[in-house]
Amino acid sequence: MGDVTWLSIVGIGEDGWNGIGAAAKIAVERADVIVGGRRHLDLIPQAGGQRIAWPSPMMPLVHELIASGGTRNVCVLASGDPMLHGVGVTFARLLSPSQYCVYPHVSAFSLACARMGWGAADTTLVSCVARPLEHTLLYAQPHRRVVIYSQDGATPAAIAALLVEHGFGASVMHVLERLGGPRERIRTGRAAVWDIPICDDLNVIALEWEADEGTRALSPLAGLPDDAYDSDGQLTKRDIRASTLARLAPLPGELLWDIGAGSGSIGIEWMRAHPTCRCVAFEANPARAERIAHNARRLGVPGLEVVAERAPEALGSAPKPDAIFIGGGISSDGLLETCWDRLPAGGRLVANAVTLEGEMMLASHRARLGGELLRFTISHLDRIGSLHAWRPQLPITQWAALKS
Repeated sequence: MGDVTWLSIVGIGEDGWNGIGAAAKIAVERADVIVGGRRHLDLIPQAGGQRIAWPSPMMPLVHELIASGGTRNVCVLASGDPMLHGVGVTFARLLSPSQYCVYPHVSAFSLACARMGWGAADTTLVSCVARPLEHTLLYAQPHRRVVIYSQDGATPAAIAALLVEHGFGASVMHVLERLGGPRERIRTGRAAVWDIPICDDLNVIALEWEADEGTRALSPLAGLPDDAYDSDGQLTKRDIRASTLARLAPLPGELLWDIGAGSGSIGIEWMRAHPTCRCVAFEANPARAERIAHNARRLGVPGLEVVAERAPEALGSAPKPDAIFIGGGISSDGLLETCWDRLPAGGRLVANAVTLEGEMMLASHRARLGGELLRFTISHLDRIGSLHAWRPQLPITQWAALKS
């Protein structure tokens, strides 16, 4: 394909044809092929090129359009701003900017903030379109304002039930239907008493998070309380976990391998650091693997991938990581060697050991490859009869290294 602009991506709202600009109208009128949802196609004049409604799934048609790119002018219609959780993002990942032009409309997010009187910069946008509802739990902090793009008319009731289940029934929900059109409507109520089973399919939810009495809100920072996790005891404890995450240093868009994941705490808190952080958790024990997935859903990162196989055998087909954590005990140099070999330049590796044999392996790798070697001894105050004393945990040795 050349660098000829052959694709126009036009945002359109409930105000229809009259609401889009002159340049966007020309792009629609000149198109040989117009692609969009049936609702979008009904909003434009009947004259023009061939009309195609998006199939489900849509990606085969996306690839077909790209394969024929440059041979005909294509116009894709999208809701509001195509680059805000829209189809424009899909095409932008696959094409060079010279091949397409985007004509954005006012987004549903902007309209929702305008109707609510909320500052857009202080409001979080979450999409539940073709994504698990549990993504919203990542933002479960009192007084936080979130706008949720709904999958359909059943989403508000499902969100209300999710909030009640997790102790946020006091949260106020504003369901904004048909924003920007003549049938616009806003429905408001607390999640605990939400009694509208089905809203208009075209809706967004403006959510004001509030915790129920007795609900403990969780910080987005590393070091969640140990009892935030369902665990059989295989859990990196809170203080060690905070140190481990600090040295893993998650950045937006990066991928972590969590090896010997146990309850999944390291991978989960890596993903909680930023919505685009990703993790593959390797856990050979099937019950623990299932528990990791359960913890990930409850803590707002349902996208965490769990591989119920043993490392290093399971690592061969995994995508290249930006960082690796090895927990669950270190029983062989082979695992450390394999992980170091798979790590790209600039990647970080952190490994924790509780046994003398594991500590000796970490010391050997540190002597050869550099990095930090740390030893943590943590004690907690405990009662002994009517008095108190410090009860120590097993010491933890940690090797943290940056690959040059």
